[in-house]
Amino acid sequence: MKRGLIIIGAVLLISAVISAIVSNFHFGIAALGGFSVAVLAYGRFWYELNRIKWLRMAVIGICFILILFSGFLAVYGNLDNAQYDEDVVIILGAGIRGEEVSSTLARRLDEAVKYHGKNPKAVLVVSGGMGSQERITEALAMERYLIAKGIPAGQIIKEEKSTSTYENFLFSGELLKQKFPQGCSIAFITNDFHVYRAERIARSTGIDARRIGANTPWYTIAVNYLREMAANIKAWVFPA
Repeated sequence: MKRGLIIIGAVLLISAVISAIVSNFHFGIAALGGFSVAVLAYGRFWYELNRIKWLRMAVIGICFILILFSGFLAVYGNLDNAQYDEDVVIILGAGIRGEEVSSTLARRLDEAVKYHGKNPKAVLVVSGGMGSQERITEALAMERYLIAKGIPAGQIIKEEKSTSTYENFLFSGELLKQKFPQGCSIAFITNDFHVYRAERIARSTGIDARRIGANTPWYTIAVNYLREMAANIKAWVFPA
């Protein structure tokens, strides 16, 4: 067990370092770094710490909750219900590095390309503003990516003001009301870990959308799932 914890902690720490290199720094990376150090420390001082009953039970409880919660998010995020006859697909933004989409965001955009192949009439809304570590808006970077993949520019609408998932849906919804005053059917695309919370947020803005979950790059799974679990807990404790 001692050796196993040390190995797990090391793997998680490596994952945090890789994520910090390939994506913009955020809470999830810091949280995973701290968690991995805690796992390493517990493994290093296994014999001493394991004698403390309350600590041992707390660690077991935390691990059980993390496994159960992440499993739920993964399963839910892969239960797509899009019919591929929707009028609109909203692709939620994620961090970009400079002007290039991240690997996580690229997975969402690749799903949009697949969707377009099945339903070329659907309008694609790329949603995302510009963060502090970005040189252009996420929406512009997303539009460029889709056009490079063969999506006609006329099929794309850019929403460039949003800085959160809530604003993604809120501002995208405002644009869609102008283009479809009689209403429209909508699906959204995000990564699997984010689908559950994104769907709840969409409903809070008045958008009843079907969902498509893109897979998550393996080296960002720990970071993204830990970050998303924290975001869900925050949303439950402090609902908007």
